[in-house]
Amino acid sequence: MTKGLNESEAWAVIDGGRLGHLGCIDQDEPYVVPINYLVEDRRIYSHSLPGRKISALRAHKRACLQVDRIQNDFHWQSAIAFGSYEEINDDLKKTIVLGQLLERFPALTPVESHLASEGKREVVVFCLHVDKVTGAAED
Repeated sequence: MTKGLNESEAWAVIDGGRLGHLGCIDQDEPYVVPINYLVEDRRIYSHSLPGRKISALRAHKRACLQVDRIQNDFHWQSAIAFGSYEEINDDLKKTIVLGQLLERFPALTPVESHLASEGKREVVVFCLHVDKVTGAAED
């Protein structure tokens, strides 16, 4: 039977995940892509090379991250964090977040890992300031 998750249960799903699906709007169409992320103080941090996702987020700041915890078809949890996009432009903060991401995800693609470890400007570091979380579960 499907049930709703309370806020702390939904945060537990998001905190415990490593891969989520970022939803945003690109040219008036929904656009969803998988991302690796980390959570800190109701903020979700990630990084990207410039491209469609970053262009969409710059144009429409509202976005969401959906995360699943699936055991099987009848035992799963899903949570969505809603918030506003912000690019991290402060060099020190960007370096710290990139370091945390590389520590958590040491197998990032070689190009991203190389650029990120050198603090290159091509890498966009961003956060989603979360203002609402929801979730559901099947037990």
